[in-house]
Amino acid sequence: MEYTEASLGRIFILRLHQDETIHEVIEKFAQEKQVKNALCFFLGGADEKSKLVVGPKDGKVMPPQTMITMLSGVHEGLGVGTLFCDEAGKPKLHMHGSFGRNDAQANSVTGCIRVGVQVWQIGEVAILELAGNLGERKKDKATGFEMLQI
Repeated sequence: MEYTEASLGRIFILRLHQDETIHEVIEKFAQEKQVKNALCFFLGGADEKSKLVVGPKDGKVMPPQTMITMLSGVHEGLGVGTLFCDEAGKPKLHMHGSFGRNDAQANSVTGCIRVGVQVWQIGEVAILELAGNLGERKKDKATGFEMLQI
């Protein structure tokens, strides 16, 4: 385990609109406002055909082969994530979300939103900036993941 200490900086509240892609909006906003480190929370709806990474096919094979699922129908959703800059200084969001609906053909699904979750009508985001130079995401050669380095 590695750790660092942070202080709370600015707090932003965003209202996302229909068809906006959650991670794209958050990363663009962070770039514009020069947010380097943050906690991010999402609450709202996810449109049908939104995509989630739902795990590797085999957790022992590196780099992992990604499994992706597409939402069938509109879903209620929530997500929590962290935002840190990559090696080029660009803000990168790592957010996992859980999405569900009361439908015999759809189950709740939890996964990483990085492949494209689009907002359905309601999208609310809270960004809690973490003050200080806390770390960055660096590409790990073995896994291909952008890992947080402190």
